[in-house]
Amino acid sequence: MVTRLAAEAGTRRARNAVYLVFAASGFIIASWTARIPQIRAALGVTPGVLGLILLCAAVGAAISTPLSGLVVAWLGEARTVAITGVITAAGLAIAAAGYRVGIAPVAGGLFLFGVGAAAWDVAMNVQGAAVEQALGRSIMPRFHAGWSIGTVAGAGTGAVMVLAGVPVNVHLLAVAVAVAVAVPVATRHFLAHRQRAARQAGPAAGHHPLAAWAEPRTLLIGLFLLCMAFTEGTGDWLSLAVIDGYHAAAAVGTATFAVFLAAMTTGRWFGPRFIDRYGRVTVLRSGTVVALAGLLIIGFGTDLPLALAGTLLMGLGTALGFPVGVTSAADDPRRAAARVSAASSIGYLAFLFGPPAIGFLSDRVGVQHGIVLAGLLLAAAFFLAAATAPLPVSGPAVDG
Repeated sequence: MVTRLAAEAGTRRARNAVYLVFAASGFIIASWTARIPQIRAALGVTPGVLGLILLCAAVGAAISTPLSGLVVAWLGEARTVAITGVITAAGLAIAAAGYRVGIAPVAGGLFLFGVGAAAWDVAMNVQGAAVEQALGRSIMPRFHAGWSIGTVAGAGTGAVMVLAGVPVNVHLLAVAVAVAVAVPVATRHFLAHRQRAARQAGPAAGHHPLAAWAEPRTLLIGLFLLCMAFTEGTGDWLSLAVIDGYHAAAAVGTATFAVFLAAMTTGRWFGPRFIDRYGRVTVLRSGTVVALAGLLIIGFGTDLPLALAGTLLMGLGTALGFPVGVTSAADDPRRAAARVSAASSIGYLAFLFGPPAIGFLSDRVGVQHGIVLAGLLLAAAFFLAAATAPLPVSGPAVDG
């Protein structure tokens, strides 16, 4: 009895720790995104050049993510998240301290930011799957809701900082320090057994982490994640879309981004009940339709309140795509690290080609119309959602 109670208490601590690192990840990413308009103004660059600068973070993520499965298998989730959390914070600090100097320090900081954030993402999802298994109930979408809560807090704080006239470097350096301290402390409460399982899932056990790249289902899930990640990434441009296309004030642009994130948070918190009732594929396909409707309203509208309504729809429709896709990749906990790493690597390609694609298109048609490019990816995601259906095998599988 005492042992069981101790195990349950440990699982609860691990659950809370996973919530914290998810929220911290969302907070640091949204804190950066919320200050992009001011950084663009300070650098004096066009949307196309801005897209290339943002591409540096995507390049870092594209390099880091495929290696994350190997890193998690070697270090375990706790050490991986602790180390990469500090790396991410360091990247933000470099960009924040150097944006008045020029493009180079911002680009270099964002590259480091992407390297850390991508590996952090894979490791915390693998730990989240372990906690879900230990709890015996679905909770992964709510971990991602925790990430979204972090993004809302980051965007909201950013809006307050803009209104208060707080310099970008002061704001973002404070965020970097807070994350670098909080994340390593939180990982001390992670479940240790997942670290051992990750190592056992390596080459010695006959399941090399890179073998996941040859699995059709994992690759299709990766393509689905790519489509949904592109759409989520398009949300980063919403503030500029309403500033440039609807002639809104900078604070309104930041608030629009916050609306998008708040809608995603709501969808992720309440979405699991719909997945349990209607199934992954049906809910995800419905989400792509809702997101597309919202995107078209923003891209071709002329009324700001209607654009905010479209932002709400876009956030709700996008909400479950990435977390449920990651959950489906982690259905088999024995191979979760390798499969999440492989699928996420494909998904992160959206952040590699998305910013420059939207940036270059926006140079020609404006940001408001340029973001409609995501509609093509949403149409593809409608069909790719079929790959997220639960595995028809025995053993623990996660359905939503």
